Amino acid sequence: MNFSETVLERLGRVQKQGFLWGIIGAILFIVFGLMGGARHGFEGWQQLFRSYLFAYVYWFCIPMGCMAILMLHHLTSGRWGYPLRRILEAGSRTIYLMIVLFIPIAIGVPKLYSWARPADVASDPILQAKQWFLNVPGFYVRAVIYFVILAVIVTLLNKWSRAQDETADLKYKGRMGALSGPGVILWALICSGAAVDWVMSLEPHWFSTIYGFLFIMVEVLAAMSFAVFVLRMLADQEPIKDVVDPPRFNDLGNLMLTFLMLWAYLSFDQLLIVWAGNLKDEIPWYTERAFGSWAAVGVILIIFHFFVPFFLLLQRNIKKRLRRLSWVAFLLIVLTLIDVYWIVVPSYEPHGPRIHLLDIFAIVGIGGIWLGAFIAQLKRLPLLPLHDPRFEGALLEHAHGD
Repeated sequence: MNFSETVLERLGRVQKQGFLWGIIGAILFIVFGLMGGARHGFEGWQQLFRSYLFAYVYWFCIPMGCMAILMLHHLTSGRWGYPLRRILEAGSRTIYLMIVLFIPIAIGVPKLYSWARPADVASDPILQAKQWFLNVPGFYVRAVIYFVILAVIVTLLNKWSRAQDETADLKYKGRMGALSGPGVILWALICSGAAVDWVMSLEPHWFSTIYGFLFIMVEVLAAMSFAVFVLRMLADQEPIKDVVDPPRFNDLGNLMLTFLMLWAYLSFDQLLIVWAGNLKDEIPWYTERAFGSWAAVGVILIIFHFFVPFFLLLQRNIKKRLRRLSWVAFLLIVLTLIDVYWIVVPSYEPHGPRIHLLDIFAIVGIGGIWLGAFIAQLKRLPLLPLHDPRFEGALLEHAHGD
């Protein structure tokens, strides 16, 4: 069940291109960012860290979503997860890279957040009232807690998966399932907390109790779409082609549809509650994004991030053909980037979209490095899990046409 030479060659090309573009993007980001900081002072440094935060939040969504779907697979033992498991495990292991890439955000806290600047806090009663939570030491402590818990969960799940490959011991299946129950709960709390700390606090006067749940759906939808797109690269090669068939593709399409509907429901629910409440502290978040130049981005999201993929994913002839399903997945990957942009950037660009070169360089830099690291992780283990009692008959059943 190891990689064929064709798959290794294909993945190797993607890995090299990812690292190449990542290094180029990172160099350009650093050079132009330093030039902007030297030329424009505080505003230049602000843009540097803001662009980095936007790119980081987007790429952070995929490994986080991979963790959640991996634990869901261990809890349900669904056949749908068999061809995706190694992809999800590889994606989850890139959380170590994201821990390192968080360092620039930790450095740039005073440039990013008004609650981290003493002068702003002294002149704002609302910031003073929220200072028990929105303070620099608390921000750092919570980030450390988030990453430690995530790293422990990822390490144990991947360690036991590798041990299952090597020993065929049934106890590892039970361990992965037992950890995934509380792991999903901890993951949801961390996802919500990180969304509040890193993104919502960009506008500290505004708050929403649904915000964390909304980011949860952004992450699982992005990760599911990414996993399906990667599966398309591997599906015509052994051993993947021996275990995937139209019913499996249909299951994956149904999961994408479920996550998409939950994302849309939570997005509309947050809008409905905020708008109906009609409170001056809450309405501005939507007035910035629903009117003026930002309204066009919102319309794009409504049409192409919901209605188009929603109606496509209702079609069984699309869900049962991986090539077609992968194009829907690619659309959702791109639109998730626009969704994160629409959520994050109006916090400091309220009058409309202004795409900076630093935004592009940060997306390409972090994304290229992340993709190269993901491929490196994917190549470390056999492409399909070995000796998992839930799936030991999968190849045999497929061979008999069941």
